[in-house]
Amino acid sequence: MDRPYKYEKYISQYYNITSKLIDENVDKGLGDKTAIYYKDKAYTYREVRQMINRVGNALYILGVRMRQRVLLVLYDSPEAVASFYGAVKIGAIPVPINYMYTADDYRYLLNNSRANTLIVHEDFLEEVEYWRDKFLYLENTIVLGKKTRAYHISFHDIVDRCSDTLSAAYTTIEDEAFWNYTSGSTGVPKAAVHLQHDIFTCIDNYARAVLGLHSDDILFSASKFFFAYGLGNSMFYPFGIGGSVVLLPDRPLPETIFETITEYRPTVFFGVPTLYASLLQNKDAEKRYDLSSLRICTSAGEALPKEIFYEWKKRFGIEILDGIGSTELLHIFISNRPGDVKPGSSGKIVPGYAAKIVDDEGKEVPDGDVGTLLVKGESIAAFYWRHHEKTKQSMLGEWFSTGDKYYRDQDGYYYYCGRGDDMLKVGGIWVSPVEVEDALMSHPAVLQAAVVAKADEHNLIKPKAFVVLKEGYKPGDELAKEIQLFVKKSIAPYKFPRWIEFMKELPTTSTGKIQRYKLRDK
Repeated sequence: MDRPYKYEKYISQYYNITSKLIDENVDKGLGDKTAIYYKDKAYTYREVRQMINRVGNALYILGVRMRQRVLLVLYDSPEAVASFYGAVKIGAIPVPINYMYTADDYRYLLNNSRANTLIVHEDFLEEVEYWRDKFLYLENTIVLGKKTRAYHISFHDIVDRCSDTLSAAYTTIEDEAFWNYTSGSTGVPKAAVHLQHDIFTCIDNYARAVLGLHSDDILFSASKFFFAYGLGNSMFYPFGIGGSVVLLPDRPLPETIFETITEYRPTVFFGVPTLYASLLQNKDAEKRYDLSSLRICTSAGEALPKEIFYEWKKRFGIEILDGIGSTELLHIFISNRPGDVKPGSSGKIVPGYAAKIVDDEGKEVPDGDVGTLLVKGESIAAFYWRHHEKTKQSMLGEWFSTGDKYYRDQDGYYYYCGRGDDMLKVGGIWVSPVEVEDALMSHPAVLQAAVVAKADEHNLIKPKAFVVLKEGYKPGDELAKEIQLFVKKSIAPYKFPRWIEFMKELPTTSTGKIQRYKLRDK
């Protein structure tokens, strides 16, 4: 008779993301099904698994071991998928990084993460390596494309020679799986450390329960995989439902997005408000492109203005499901539902999550009152890497403080009012910049708007608006006055912007969030 193992009941169950999402799909008979559409080529689940295994073996040969970080500076591509899951499969930690960062950013991120391996596309190599002599921990630089230095390792030279079979490392549900760096919209980027089980909370509670995704769906995300929203859209959800994904390496320009939807006929499209606004600027797009395959459009990153919702539905016949998510919670935790949309709101709480709105003392406020949004759910990051104080301030036991100002109506819909440091107090009354921005964007001349606080000649806080105009409109004092009067008539008069500054574009993060702190500094 076997002797019972003393500590068996304390050992977490074996759990590896790659095994769950890739290997099990092939084992269930999906090996010949298309997993990825990319540049007129289709990759089956079996081919994706083989590529993942080759990358995992290559990383292991180079000395990468469990919990060591692998930074990914790559376009959305099959190689990016293989690099992410190949690292996870051997127990290493993939860290997708924004490929639009600067040399200073890369120096900070490589040293902050202590990554010993970098996988980078040739297009970004020069910028990434600018501070090469200042990197403290980097040992391996794997280049997808043309090498420029002797110490570079060619991605395909090493990966293509490796075995396409690989056993997953013994990881558990409580092991680190990957990191996501925050966009840095409120300061320095911070790495949110996510565990192996986090993604399945999002797959079950949002992808399946809210969007109703299934194996016949083809997903297409304009948002890239280097931040959490795009990572879920392109890397987790397609494989979690046994479906397919369209990967676009190019910039998400309106024409490119419309052409991609027309060609590949996805059923689900993921975008951000700024992109939807740009798409709507494309005249007669509903006549020149075929979007009939779409059954769901989603939006996240920042609040979706009502005007964009109504115009999109009018022109393309489909609702945009706005929601809110965060890097720390990995994906969307409050969302509108198909057939249950309240324009201007972020929707209702996603199953599996709980939310409360509290005042400055941590007490819940009644419905209709603005406060700070706290959320809890199984996908919350374990902590911020090397940001102990920020971890203590934001991760309050089971709850995560989003830093977002919200109110909830009596029907359970949540309404975004801005970041905690974005809210304005005008005449002793809280003013949401989002409300003023929505009013501004209702004016036919306004394409984008951002509102921040500015002190007047008496040092009293008043709203100031930065405005991007639509094509065909020219900035000027008369137009500014017209817009101000329009806003006065649209919302409470004390909320109208006392100043309007016209700009060619607004500063945004790579995720499309307006960086109001830069406008405040300006």
